[in-house]
Amino acid sequence: MSGRVEGKVALVTGGASGIGRGCAEKLAAEGAVVVVTDIQDHLGAEVVAGIKAAGGKAEYLHHNVTDEAEWVSVIAAIKAGHGRLDFLVNNAGIGIGGSVLEMALADWQRQIAINLDGVFLGVKHSIPLMRASGEGGSIVNMSSVAGLKGSANMAGYCATKGGVRLFTKSVAMECANARDGIRVNSVHPGIIETPIWITVGAATNPGANAPPDLDALSAMAVPMGVKGYPEDIANGVLWLCSSESRYVTGQELVIDGGLTVR
Repeated sequence: MSGRVEGKVALVTGGASGIGRGCAEKLAAEGAVVVVTDIQDHLGAEVVAGIKAAGGKAEYLHHNVTDEAEWVSVIAAIKAGHGRLDFLVNNAGIGIGGSVLEMALADWQRQIAINLDGVFLGVKHSIPLMRASGEGGSIVNMSSVAGLKGSANMAGYCATKGGVRLFTKSVAMECANARDGIRVNSVHPGIIETPIWITVGAATNPGANAPPDLDALSAMAVPMGVKGYPEDIANGVLWLCSSESRYVTGQELVIDGGLTVR
């Protein structure tokens, strides 16, 4: 453990699996106290147990990111238990695909609520506690390559992730104007081995009975020829949280093996 974020307090939403889990484990390994939140309580508890077994510091809180009252409760718990918040990783998200002509309004609204409203609420309620320390902080909003370009049968998902991208830039400028030392950036993963492909894959490959073969898909679509892993994204998130990126705000960090290079 090199301690790149030693003594800092981080909140990672959707931290029970996939990219969120990778971010929580990476930040804890580098010295941060990590508050993992999710609605998957059993998996969240497992993540925290693993972090502690490895010598890190973490706790788990049940958290529906679409519920503003739960955001208030989570931030209050962090303030009471740790007195500060240095990093927010707005990672919680879902992927609901399918033709825009067939998508139910309820699915459209649910995806927006989790992927976009959850990010808004996280920023709204975390910034005051970050400002209270007087030391600034870092907010990392998880977008996607789907927030950079359109994709057939993924209009709803692309809309939410594109929204996260521009919301991030706007909040970054608001914080910069306030001179509060809070940096706000978005991360855009490409083909990463995570559970989201169970739903996204069904949308991008109608009629398939199983998630896509990510190795085959990456060999065909990714210039580097291979898929990514949660740790690849977590490394980027760690950098954005650390002082090494002190002069970076309002930017998009694309981690996709060259998928969107043009």
